[in-house]
This record gives sequence, structure tokens and C-alpha cells, in this order.
Amino acid sequence: MESFKQVLVLRSDLGMSQGKKIVQACHASIGAYRKADKNDIKNWEDQGMKKVALTVKNGKELEKYYKHAKTSGIPAYIVRDAGLTELEPDTTTCVGIGPGTVQEIDKVTGNLETL
Repeated sequence: MESFKQVLVLRSDLGMSQGKKIVQACHASIGAYRKADKNDIKNWEDQGMKKVALTVKNGKELEKYYKHAKTSGIPAYIVRDAGLTELEPDTTTCVGIGPGTVQEIDKVTGNLETL
């Protein structure tokens, strides 16, 4: 059986607090999960719901990885902050990619550093 995972890609240029990063990653995880194939979700859940937090330098890079995942057929969700606490409204903060196979997700995000 193939291995499954989900990745959460966060921007490093926003100066978000640790709590803000966690909340944004949660939004991204749930958003991408809701878009995933039911069989992929079951396999991912059966394997312990592996998640990996990765980082990009800015919003332009974040959008690039989001679009790459979408064009690759991998479920993806981009978080745009409401602007109620630390950030301006509509600031992109994080992307959730997957769950999907490790192989397909690594084709999109395999070159990124862990957070």
C-alpha cells in the first residue's frame, strides 16, 4: 500500500505568532481535507493522518505551490486571513495540500524546507 500524507505550507515573511501559525495551518488542513477523495482520506486516516509543516518565503511562492498542486490534481486549499488579529484582511498565509500519496505530494513540495 502506498503511503499518504498532507502538507501545510506556511509563509515565513509575515511574522505570525506561533499561535497564529497553528490556527492558519488548522484552517488549511481542514480545507484541503474537505476537497480530498474519500478513498485517499480513508487510506490517510488508516495510516495515522501524517502531516508535515513546510515553509516558503512569501505570498508569491505560496500561490505557486497552491497552483501547482491544483494543476497536479491534488486537493489544495489556500487560507486568506480575515484580518481580525495580526494581519491585514485577505492576506494569504498558508496552503494545505492533500491528503494524497507521498509520491504525488513530493512532486509538488519535495524541495521545500520544514518549518
